[in-house]
Amino acid sequence: MEIVKFDGITNVEGGVCAAKGFRAGGVQCGLVHAGASVTSKKNDLAIIAADKECTAAAVYTTNKVKGAPILVTKEHLRNGKARAVIVNSVNANTCNPDGVEKANMMCELAAKELGISAEDVIVASTGVIGQVLPIEPIAAGVPGLVKSLSYEGNKSALEAIMTTDTMPKEIAVQFELGGKTCTLGGMLKGSGMIHPNMATTLTFLTTDAAVSAEMLQLALSDIVKVTLNRVSVDGDTSTNDMVCVMASGEAGNAEITAEGPDFGKFRHALYCIMMNLARMMARDGEGATKLVECCVAGAESDSMAEIVAKSVITSSLFKAMIFGEDANAGRIYCAIGYADADFDVNKVDIVIASKAGELPVGHQGCLVPFSEEEAKKVLGEEEIKILINLNAGPGRAMAWGCDLTYDYVKINGDYRS
Repeated sequence: MEIVKFDGITNVEGGVCAAKGFRAGGVQCGLVHAGASVTSKKNDLAIIAADKECTAAAVYTTNKVKGAPILVTKEHLRNGKARAVIVNSVNANTCNPDGVEKANMMCELAAKELGISAEDVIVASTGVIGQVLPIEPIAAGVPGLVKSLSYEGNKSALEAIMTTDTMPKEIAVQFELGGKTCTLGGMLKGSGMIHPNMATTLTFLTTDAAVSAEMLQLALSDIVKVTLNRVSVDGDTSTNDMVCVMASGEAGNAEITAEGPDFGKFRHALYCIMMNLARMMARDGEGATKLVECCVAGAESDSMAEIVAKSVITSSLFKAMIFGEDANAGRIYCAIGYADADFDVNKVDIVIASKAGELPVGHQGCLVPFSEEEAKKVLGEEEIKILINLNAGPGRAMAWGCDLTYDYVKINGDYRS
């Protein structure tokens, strides 16, 4: 899929290793689902390590049930500092009586090999919920994991965090702060259990820009709201969602400690990274064949536009319509109509668009005639845009989703096996 580019931003290679001072790696340590006897050949244990102490920030799932790694990471980031990340796939380490103990052990194992404090390690897990995490394979794998660290190890680490993902999701960009070239990179896993309450994802970001922990947290919290929190695949909010960022300061810019032009430029770069990662996640929704971008304009406020956009991309009937390439615009009006917002539906216009063209399907609350042949061409593309105008004000917002396919049920019907 295409990367959306932004002014003042240059795309580069390297993912989480693109920024100065960051290495990454991954190994296959042999984690398996309970009752399974065969391990996957893909990496299942990842690490990201900084050459020096970094400022750090994170945002977590809003689910009341939280994975043990989140509880441990929250404690470790109270001082706004971090040096490394360790993460496993296959097992979420959630709803387990010894979960916190195991998460702490993962930090201690990584810290010992790296020669740092365990409190400087971020820990994350993804996979099946409710199965006890076997620490033995991880303990045996950590020495090799740390040895795998490389300034080119981003893809090895990315492979290790994938579960039902079918495609890797990473991006890196460069931008200038105070005459210094800064780099920001990230990788993400996420395919199912994705809904706008910190969409189901593990997202790891690294930058060599100098940014205080307070300003990192402010930027991250704000940008999550307009990127990851606007993605939905299936309406389920995970227990292990986490996005974290580490800033090494090795680019040499004057540290950002307050709002201003440099903070604005950093936020712009962060939005570029996270918006593109959000799009990748939506496109790779479990069983998905299409990316849907819903753009709402003409709302009384941005928040109203967001409510309407989310209402559309979370509609199962709408998602099935996209899969069937059936321009049943009544389903779009239906999803707009039950959005929890107050507006005049008799002013709403709808256009379905893609690379194949634009197709007006609704005007002032009513369906309009269109060519079914042209509709098939527009909906036959991989990326579909739903353009909605409420004709009521300056507010606007975007949200991302995907189609609902037969394969989604197949994937989740036997997830543990």
